[in-house]
Amino acid sequence: MKKIASVLAVLLYVANLAKAQEPQMAKLIVHYKFSHLRDTTNKANPYTENMVLFLGQSASVYKSYDRKLQEALMRKQVADQIAEQKGSGGPMNIKITNKMSSTNTEYFQFPADGKFMRKERLITPYLVEEKMPEIKWKISADTMTLGGMHCQKAMTHFKGRDYTAWFSPDLPFHSGPWKLNGLPGLILEAYDKNKEVVFKFDSMEEAVPMVKSATAAAPEGQHGFTMIGMDDPNIDPNLIAVPTDAVRTTEKEFNNLRDAMRKDPNAFAQGAMNSANMRGGAPGGGGPGGPVMKIQVTGGPVINNPLELPEKK
Repeated sequence: MKKIASVLAVLLYVANLAKAQEPQMAKLIVHYKFSHLRDTTNKANPYTENMVLFLGQSASVYKSYDRKLQEALMRKQVADQIAEQKGSGGPMNIKITNKMSSTNTEYFQFPADGKFMRKERLITPYLVEEKMPEIKWKISADTMTLGGMHCQKAMTHFKGRDYTAWFSPDLPFHSGPWKLNGLPGLILEAYDKNKEVVFKFDSMEEAVPMVKSATAAAPEGQHGFTMIGMDDPNIDPNLIAVPTDAVRTTEKEFNNLRDAMRKDPNAFAQGAMNSANMRGGAPGGGGPGGPVMKIQVTGGPVINNPLELPEKK
């Protein structure tokens, strides 16, 4: 842990030399156990998920670790179905079964520039830019140790909930899980008063660049295969980069799109497929005149206690 702290001290010194919002490699990875009581009628079974925060010199991204595992499983589902239907002569019917829900939102923080962005997925990736949340913290003298790191207590009211956070002054970052930020040190743990939302520190490690195999090859008949709604598995997960393929949109426009998807998810998915097909980027290398795929999306969590609550008037 002392080694990590010394590395971070250097990062703090050179942070101002980095150009904000440009792609940069993560230096530190923090794992969290996320718990959220989404369904108040089922209090004995809160939603849980493994999350991860990638920290670079001047940026961070918070995303689902479990989702990456699910994406690998879904890729296999699609590849198997394409292989089975290949040469049938008819339209490909691709069914994606996802029995586990996971967070598909990624949160990008650029503290030095006061920039905050969300990457959302509604089949197609979207990028929504927000103002960096301004959180008014009250720092306490209370301390504790998490993962061998000295931490200090802070409290605030944010997005309709009263939060307690534990941050480490020895870790020179102003970021944290989700939208939490603004403390003089990395937020390692946070929870609301009722423990309905919990970001629990799990582990920490130095980032190691991904080593690509020069001999790796795509399965026969799947060269260049890309599936809409899934990230490229060949991109180093330690790279913190605002997606260039995402459609930039406003909060209002994104909410309208999300409502349309909830109303008829299959029609929405087919529309996204058709749009990609016109651009020559449909799954399976379709392009204009390529195969038409019917997609069925199943599953979906019950949420009557959202993460962000409206403020009481």
